[in-house]
Amino acid sequence: MYNHILVPVAPDHINDCSQSLDAASRLLAEGGTVSVLSVLEELPSYIGSYFPPDQVRKSVSEFEDKLSSAMDTPKMATHVVTGHPTNSILDWAEKHKVDCIIVASHQPGLSDYLIGSTAARVVRHAHCSVVVLRGK
Repeated sequence: MYNHILVPVAPDHINDCSQSLDAASRLLAEGGTVSVLSVLEELPSYIGSYFPPDQVRKSVSEFEDKLSSAMDTPKMATHVVTGHPTNSILDWAEKHKVDCIIVASHQPGLSDYLIGSTAARVVRHAHCSVVVLRGK
C-alpha cells in the first residue's frame, strides 16, 4: 500500500482516467493521498508571442477548474502545471515525495511498440514505484 500516489492525466483524457483512479484507490494506504496531475505543454516562443502575456496563466486556471470538477472526491487533490509532460511528472513526484505513480499507456504505434513514450520515460526515470495500466 502506498501513502502518496500520483496519477498523471493527459489534458485530453480527463474523462478516460477511471481505470487509473480505480487502481489508485485500491493501492492507497489508509489515510493516504491521491494526487491527480495534468501537464499543459508550454507554447513555443514563436507561437506564444501571438497570445496575450497572461494567456498561459489563464489557461492553467481554467483547466484547474475543469480538472477539479471532474475529480470531485475528497481523497484526491488536483494539480495543473506547465512544461514537458515527462519531466514535469518526474519533477512533481520527487518534489512532493510520491511513492507510486500510476501511468496509463495508450495502444502502441510503430515507434513505441511496448508502452507509450511518456509512460516509458516515466518508468525508466522515476525514483519510486510505477504501475503502468495498459489501454484497450
